[in-house]
Amino acid sequence: MQTSNEQELRIWALNETCVGIDEAGRGPIAGPLVVAGVVFPVGYDSKEIYDSKKLSEKKREELFIRIKEDALYYDIQVVSIEDIDRLNIYQATKETMHQIALKAPVKHVLTDAMPLDMDKEVTSLVKGDTLSCSIAAASILAKVTRDHIMYELDKKYPQYGLAKHKGYPTKAHLEALETYGVLDIHRRSYGPVAKCLQQQMCMDLD
Repeated sequence: MQTSNEQELRIWALNETCVGIDEAGRGPIAGPLVVAGVVFPVGYDSKEIYDSKKLSEKKREELFIRIKEDALYYDIQVVSIEDIDRLNIYQATKETMHQIALKAPVKHVLTDAMPLDMDKEVTSLVKGDTLSCSIAAASILAKVTRDHIMYELDKKYPQYGLAKHKGYPTKAHLEALETYGVLDIHRRSYGPVAKCLQQQMCMDLD
């Protein structure tokens, strides 16, 4: 597995750099969203950096350290549950990616399937974390950061199994939700959580 880096190569040929941006945590019903951006030096090469979901946890942890050491610039943003519920997950992702793109000291932006309207040149790549080392690196920074947050939340709420499912709506998580109720770390705008809250309200009325 190796990214082709076609967009980076095009930009690096101009002796310019780009920021790759990706996220982790759009699908879970609990925990924050994490969005990251990475700028590598011109000509950067790594045969190991790839879509974070295709790597082992051990490899992600190793690359997390290496990426931060090798990058010219990186940015990691944690989006709260409140902002996710207020904006909706797509808009929260888009706005945070936009902020990271604006702040990055580059003229070129690569995103994983997210169009951005701005003065900088933006290239939105479907499955970008398999095509661009910059986007793949951002996906690793985002996922590892989010996993660390979920491990800490698991210590606080061990009965929910957050360390195992990372907040995704697995059968075990949904059962824990029904048994123990909704926490402040759950996204109330998401269907399973809203349904559980409604059931709790009905029980309280009874």
